[in-house]
Amino acid sequence: MSDAIAFPNATDVSLEDYVPVGVATCFVKEDGDVNEITVLEPIPTSALDILLAGVTTSYQKAYGVKLGDILDGETVKRSPLFPEDAMFCQDFAFRAISAARTFQRKPELCKLIPVGMTYEGFNFSTERKRVLNAKKMVSADDNVKQHAYTHQVL
Repeated sequence: MSDAIAFPNATDVSLEDYVPVGVATCFVKEDGDVNEITVLEPIPTSALDILLAGVTTSYQKAYGVKLGDILDGETVKRSPLFPEDAMFCQDFAFRAISAARTFQRKPELCKLIPVGMTYEGFNFSTERKRVLNAKKMVSADDNVKQHAYTHQVL
């Protein structure tokens, strides 16, 4: 099978391209309750650099995989490495292909979490909850207060 057939909308990536997939602990608000869920998300190079530097994160671990292990065309497939209870993030296929492109530009980062390996050394914390469906309600109190004479020539 050629790469163009494998990813018709992304001919610059192949089944052999590398992408790390993180396992994140997130939260969803439902009927006033906040429920914990486990989400699988592709990690681009910019995020991987920061995560490995020790920044606090919602990622518990990450797996080094090839695109062919997690995508069949643009259909998502579950790798045997992934936890059974984890759900795929929104737009997983698009994000995986996009993240794989970042590793094409920085192939040296592929060695940080090799294909088939699991990395569990993240600075994991849920102290600041990552709520996926949170809505910001803007009110008049959010406006910056200005003095009455701000726009006047004195």
